[in-house]
This record gives sequence, structure tokens and C-alpha cells, in this order.
Amino acid sequence: MKDFTYRVGPERLRHAYGYWGPPPFPPPFGGRGQRRGGRRGSRGRRGDVRAAVLALLNEKPMHGYEMIQELDARTGGIWRPSPGSVYPTLQMLEDEGLIASEQSEGRRRFALTDAGRDEAAQAAANAPWSRFADQDEISAAIDFRMAAGGLMGALHEVGSAGNDDQRARALEILNEARRKLYAILAEGEA
Repeated sequence: MKDFTYRVGPERLRHAYGYWGPPPFPPPFGGRGQRRGGRRGSRGRRGDVRAAVLALLNEKPMHGYEMIQELDARTGGIWRPSPGSVYPTLQMLEDEGLIASEQSEGRRRFALTDAGRDEAAQAAANAPWSRFADQDEISAAIDFRMAAGGLMGALHEVGSAGNDDQRARALEILNEARRKLYAILAEGEA
């Protein structure tokens, strides 16, 4: 296994990694490029967030955090849009004149305008959370996510506590698993 210090020149080590230098092993086990922080659910597309916000506001006025919690509850924890996707969508809808906001009890509560009611009714008819209505599908998605999280935890442990031989064997297993997963997708296309 190559020593990671040769990939980054010595003059850049301090800039790239701070005072302590490079990590003891290369990415994906650590160092730069590692995604930090877990996601609770899958990502929805931006159009899904827009439709979901409009569908929720079709029921009653809400504030942004209340919408996030409601979507999380309606999908059984599978889809929880981030504030970074909900609040810009709310601002965009307000700029388009489809919703209006008012301050109450220190929070901005959003409600549909007359112009937004038609589009909200269409969004409510085909609500984005309806695809998560099947409990078997939710259970399978949760099992899938839990298995992936367990795999990443084991991978992190091997990467941080394992020796070079153990990391090399883990890399072989990962490469074989990746090939098998792509083979599963290829079966579906045939």
C-alpha cells in the first residue's frame, strides 16, 4: 500500500491537513474527501420538495420546520428533506407569489395564496410521500439503510484499527461486492 504522504507534497501537508499532517491511511478510510455526518433518509429531488411543500400547505398553514417533521413522519423516516432544500424552496414559492408568509410567535408561517391554490391542489393529488405508503417498501428501505450503515461502520473500524494486510483484504471484499451489486443491476436491464 502506498504511503499517502507522497500524494501531497511536503510543502502542502500543513495547509491540507493542519498541524498534525496527513491521516494514517488514505481516503476512503479517512482524511479529505470523507463525507461526514449521517443522513437520516434518502434524498428527494428538488421538484419533490416543491410538490411536497405545496401539498402540505394545501392542508393547512405551516412553518418550515413543521413541514420537515411532517414529511419525515409521513414517510416513516425514509425521506426527511434538509432545511437547505426546504427553506430555499419556500423562498422561491414566495417570490413566485404562490405562498405568503406571516410572523407569528417568532416563526414564519407559510400559507397558500389564491394563485397557489390550483398548483397546490395538483401537487396534493400526486403527493410525493405517497410513494412511501407501502409499509413493506418502507421496511425494506429501512433494512437496506441499516445494512449499509453497518457496513460503513465495519469499514471505518477496519480502516482505522486494521493493519495493512487487513485493509488490503477488506479492499478485495469491497471490490468484489461492488462488482456483484452492479451485476444485480445488469440482470434487471436484460
